Amino acid sequence: MKYDVILIRYGELALKKKNRDLFIKRLVKNITEKLSTYPEVSVTHPWGRIFVELNGVDYQPVVAKLKEVFGIVGFSPAWKIESDLQKIKAKAQELVENQPPHVKTFKVISKRTNKKFPFTSDQLNRKVGGMLLAKNPHLKVDVHQPDLKIHIEVRGRYSYLYGNVIAGPGGLPVGVSGPVMLLLSGGIDSPVAGHLICKRGGELWAVHFHSYPFTSEQSKQKVIDLARLLTRYTGPIRLLVVPFTEIQTQINQHCASSYTVTIMRRFMIRIAERLAKKYGCKALVTGESLGQVASQTLESMGVVSAVAELPILRPLIGMDKLEIINLAKKIGTYETSILPYEDCCTIFLPKSPKTKPQLAMAEKQEERLKIDSLVQEAVDNTEIIHIKPDQQQQEFSYFE
Repeated sequence: MKYDVILIRYGELALKKKNRDLFIKRLVKNITEKLSTYPEVSVTHPWGRIFVELNGVDYQPVVAKLKEVFGIVGFSPAWKIESDLQKIKAKAQELVENQPPHVKTFKVISKRTNKKFPFTSDQLNRKVGGMLLAKNPHLKVDVHQPDLKIHIEVRGRYSYLYGNVIAGPGGLPVGVSGPVMLLLSGGIDSPVAGHLICKRGGELWAVHFHSYPFTSEQSKQKVIDLARLLTRYTGPIRLLVVPFTEIQTQINQHCASSYTVTIMRRFMIRIAERLAKKYGCKALVTGESLGQVASQTLESMGVVSAVAELPILRPLIGMDKLEIINLAKKIGTYETSILPYEDCCTIFLPKSPKTKPQLAMAEKQEERLKIDSLVQEAVDNTEIIHIKPDQQQQEFSYFE
């Protein structure tokens, strides 16, 4: 079927009171950018509703893109017709005729904001419903759980008619909560954490720790590919690639093996936080899940977090591995995450990492290291890669 417009609903944004307009403006901006590959399409925001005017464009690829825009709770491809009873009836019949065979029950739901229209909402429901019953003897009315809901919105000169609402991803528009720095490894968990934090309005930066030649260029490309997959939902991402070889070498040479993982993660947090502050990010984000591995005990997370001033957000903290894997598959990152390329967390891995490290002991181990100079050198040599949602977009990188 060919539709004229897509009506968008934005759920919890309507509850934001003083910030409501800012949230909705950001959602309109994000939708406009998402649909920028369709220059014929326009996005407007009249009457407390967001409209995507299709202007002849096929609705199906547009719908596919809207399913990736956080802040949308639902949307409906609709016809825009003159506010005339006979024309409304004709479109309602056309909608019914294009339904699959399993549709046996329906309900008409009318809303009249144009009080000059000669019929009330209830009267319109009855007139359209009666006509549909007369023309379609296989249909019955079910006001509780109908197979098809026929929505009619009489707004002014024009009315909008559409069927069942398509669910959107929900959440808040990307960007309304501010920029955050994701510690992005090549594993399953951290991309899912980045996805979830953007669903709550985060604007995503990412930092990856690369230990060449212990980790290959293929492992770096894997992380770039993961970041690109995330941009479908998050918009553009700046990926910061930190050289981590010297730090890991120094830790391995001078610290007790049972504490190397703890100290390595403390260095990651120090570097990520310094980069976050440099670029204005308000929090760090990790893919940690409580108790999943030795470094994700409460004691370990406490010792690692002790070096941070910014908040550390852990969206996966209460999820088990199967839940994380299922979400990774849903958002399309799983197959890339399981490619067999090593990351820096797997090299120099001790046989018996400390599961309940003590802060005083970690700090004592670190006395053997030149912390400030190692952190600053890593920050100074960090590579920045700009990654955009368009698969054909070439990344470019530079050092600061």
